[in-house]
Amino acid sequence: MLARQRDLFAEKPASIVDELQAFEYGGKRTITETRNGIDFFFNEFWTARQRQANRLHEVSYRACFKPQLPEFFVSRLTEPGDVVYDPFMGRGTTPVQAALMDRVAIGNDINPLSTILTTPRLKPPSLRQIAERLQEIDWEYTGGLDTELLVFYHEKTLRQIHALRAWFEVREASCSLDSVDAWIRMVAVNRLTGHSSGFFSVYTLPPNQAVSVDAQKKINLKRNQTPPERDVPAIILKKSRVLLSEAPAMGQTKYSLFAGGADATPHIANESVDLVVTSPPFLDVVQYAADNWLRCWFVGLDAAKVPIAIHRDPADWTAFIHRVFSELSRVVRRGGHVAFEVGEVRNGTLELEHLVLEAARGLPFETLGVLVNVQEFTKTANCWGVNNNSKGTNTNRVVIMRHI
Repeated sequence: MLARQRDLFAEKPASIVDELQAFEYGGKRTITETRNGIDFFFNEFWTARQRQANRLHEVSYRACFKPQLPEFFVSRLTEPGDVVYDPFMGRGTTPVQAALMDRVAIGNDINPLSTILTTPRLKPPSLRQIAERLQEIDWEYTGGLDTELLVFYHEKTLRQIHALRAWFEVREASCSLDSVDAWIRMVAVNRLTGHSSGFFSVYTLPPNQAVSVDAQKKINLKRNQTPPERDVPAIILKKSRVLLSEAPAMGQTKYSLFAGGADATPHIANESVDLVVTSPPFLDVVQYAADNWLRCWFVGLDAAKVPIAIHRDPADWTAFIHRVFSELSRVVRRGGHVAFEVGEVRNGTLELEHLVLEAARGLPFETLGVLVNVQEFTKTANCWGVNNNSKGTNTNRVVIMRHI
């Protein structure tokens, strides 16, 4: 479980607002600034340093927040046994962290890849089970190859990838794909491409996005590189060992994961959620289909048919978020909270937190404030939101609301 930052108070404050105002870390106290009637709280509420979370989180996905973010809110706004929900779960950071903290985890995402990435880590198999299953798989694939993928993989490596893909197809068709298979598939999805020998591919972009075949040809030419032979089962076992190195026994974990739109979740009961921690797609910043085309190929999904919400017009995005909040007003219990992270887009010229506030207008939510977690900055003024014409600030901006 993540370590909490040092607090100054001896007793638990009356509300999250009190706690934010009293928070101190690394000698920095929270600065509160009121803008248009909304309180903004500036501080380093969680660290930006790597390796500060359980290694079970180390699964790559584009535009995901750090586990420290949900841990901050889960630890302060819920108790063990409470229900924590993320309607845009992505790689599953919020559900996994909630489970690690003995909460009931609910996750949802329009992208079916999300459940593939999240489910295995909520009830992980043992390393011995994984090793035994890897030995059962027939790695000698003699069928046809997707030859365009040879820009990423050595031919022998690509045959092993095809063999693994075929194994999953047979297991799914016979309804025998179990939790061990699901774990191996999840790890393989995350080892398809990357920039080190820990991945199946030759050097390419980081593993949270796959370049096109043509783009990889250019990378290979520029670097004068050819795909080296990689041992697929060995890489899967090595990565599994890392992921499981800090994983607690989670056999009693209660969770529910769904693939669907965040604005229509009939499978979640009325007023059943204590806390929502989430981050929606940010306008047109991330191209999910383009980033995940190779992962979708591996698991048998058509990336073009996954209806990821991409809204280039802020008004359209606000309308979409309004529909999401309308649904959250149904599933979140009265007195429950929503922590809605919006980051920064368009070089900070568009402040999405204001669009979120507009989206929630007229719905039964009280805005408690906006937490601004400053991770890096070049000058002290950046930390407190002062415009000094430098670009050193890298923040999480989290709108905090309570259902009334």
